[in-house]
Amino acid sequence: MTARPTHTLCPHTPVPALPSEGMIGVIAPAGPATLDTDKALQWMRARGYSLKVYPGVYEKDGYLAGSDEVRLGDLHAAFADSEVDAIICLRGGYGTPRLLDRIDFGLLRDNAKPFIGYSDITALHLAISRYAGFVTFHGPMLNADLLGGKQQPTEFSFFNMLRGQVRAGTVLAHPVAYPLTTVEPGVAHGRLLGGNLAMIAATMGTPYEIDAEGVILLIEDINEPLYRIDRLLTQLRLAGTLHKLRGVLVGDVAGVDVAALERLLKQTFEPLRIPVLSGWRSGHCDPNLTLPMGALVRLDAGNKELVLEQDVVVRR
Repeated sequence: MTARPTHTLCPHTPVPALPSEGMIGVIAPAGPATLDTDKALQWMRARGYSLKVYPGVYEKDGYLAGSDEVRLGDLHAAFADSEVDAIICLRGGYGTPRLLDRIDFGLLRDNAKPFIGYSDITALHLAISRYAGFVTFHGPMLNADLLGGKQQPTEFSFFNMLRGQVRAGTVLAHPVAYPLTTVEPGVAHGRLLGGNLAMIAATMGTPYEIDAEGVILLIEDINEPLYRIDRLLTQLRLAGTLHKLRGVLVGDVAGVDVAALERLLKQTFEPLRIPVLSGWRSGHCDPNLTLPMGALVRLDAGNKELVLEQDVVVRR
């Protein structure tokens, strides 16, 4: 089964590759966390990188990492800083949607560079895709993932992707220890986009909702019982979003029975006759693999493969 044809997609712009001995900026656009700066610096230096920590990382405003003004300022400053080669988020939580209508997307577009995060950071991935048009990365964050001792594939996938060692035509590696499941077979070509399911649903009806036409949708989540996953998927179905998709890649849905989830996925997507592949290790999981948001990919659910169809970074 092949996904129904839709309009031709133009590739999102690749970003400059992370150079060896480059500088990685860390910002906290969502929730607060305590950063062990010495540990972070040592971790980066051991891999040949320096680290620039922006002021909001050290602030706390209730459930936010600093005020909206501070977090927005850090986002803009990190993109504008010519010394910073890539930007990684400290953690998720909540807070990025509060920034969306105040972001200078022209500044981001003119200073495009690798931007990495997941969970609440999904809102930024969606907004950058729609209004700046360059590839971003659904991948590990500094505190919970890179400094949190997650399995080696997390770091390997992160650096391979950002350094440009994963090129067009590459079958993206997935650990054999974590089998994938074909929920619906078929092959689809499209732009990979999405992330946290609750955040995707939360942006519906806003100017920052997912542009789903021709998309291969990535979904992941945590602490959402099955009936809430059902509710979120039903919201996207009733909004007409699911009918625009070419395929679905299901990342980690932590805390939900796998068999029950796969039944729900089949009920939801079988009528749409699009390929669905489940069990990809991306999201609130260990390992947490990096995926390029906005990039053209081929999803072969029957053969359990995800193939990159464009370069996502360009070497300087």
